[in-house]
Amino acid sequence: MADEPLILGIETSCDETGVGIVRGHTLLADALASSVEQHARFGGVVPEVASRAHLEAIVPTMDRALAEAGVTLADIDAIAVTSGPGLAGALLVGVAAAKGYALAAEKPVYGVNHLAAHVAVDTLEHGPLPEPAVALLVSGGHSSLLLVDDLARGVTPLGATIDDAAGEAFDKVARLLGLPFPGGPYVDREARAGDPAAIAFPRGLTAAKDLAAHRYDFSFSGLKTAVARWVEARQRAGEPVPVADVAASFQEAVCDVLVTKALDACRSHGVETLVVGGGVAANSRLRAMAEHRAARHGVRVRVPRPQLCTDNGAMVAALGSHLVAAGVAPSRLDLPADSAMPLTRVSG
Repeated sequence: MADEPLILGIETSCDETGVGIVRGHTLLADALASSVEQHARFGGVVPEVASRAHLEAIVPTMDRALAEAGVTLADIDAIAVTSGPGLAGALLVGVAAAKGYALAAEKPVYGVNHLAAHVAVDTLEHGPLPEPAVALLVSGGHSSLLLVDDLARGVTPLGATIDDAAGEAFDKVARLLGLPFPGGPYVDREARAGDPAAIAFPRGLTAAKDLAAHRYDFSFSGLKTAVARWVEARQRAGEPVPVADVAASFQEAVCDVLVTKALDACRSHGVETLVVGGGVAANSRLRAMAEHRAARHGVRVRVPRPQLCTDNGAMVAALGSHLVAAGVAPSRLDLPADSAMPLTRVSG
């Protein structure tokens, strides 16, 4: 609706510089600049490189977003920015930029939680989020299960990774298989030609004794090690490594654990909506498995289109829009960048 506030969102928590503009649940612009190619030769994100890339990209990305939406900074009603969690130096670039633009245009600023923004972005595609809902957030740095009672006020963490996150495991296994960085899309692509039942890789924290203490937690370090040992054994024997089968079997193990625990959380909390977000939510097998299994339990799965799963400014603007609509007070202008911002705090 034309009378809804126009919200601009800035995202710089890792290696993507994103600026999004939304009005209500309508996405008007989503400009993105990625530094992923600069990190590829290191096999992972280098914080100093990411921070420098954000400094170089923030102004032109802002200009592109405003032009795409056909608005000026003066038209914006509020600015939202990822204030945590993430890489400290990268967050500082976005937070400083948001403060500068907010001061120049005399607009309120909202520091928001990166993970809660991954939940909020789904509203741009599927409309208002039913509450309560369960959110499964899977990315390079996070694998978390959340109970979302009121996204504007806070979420309840149910479980999280105790070692490697799912996306981190994808990157490490991709390196083992000689695939490029970031590993997720390449493992997904290889897996389509492989047999997911070819190799019986372990499902972490699913044994009875583990479930008693870590019912909703995740662990992918053991799985990564199992893949490494399997590949090394083949290489020592002078046998070829069936990359597609390894990729498919590894991917199946990851998705099996993620979906099983997420649906268990839905059933135990009487929730009928599961939101899947984060970069790994773009994985084709995870999306298909979640929808297939959820249908058997009467749970509706909501997954944003792949472009909205990875880090972007649209998700930050979406959460900012939700906060403004709920009447949440804006942040102070001394808003800090908080690399360890807890999940229980949606806004700073």
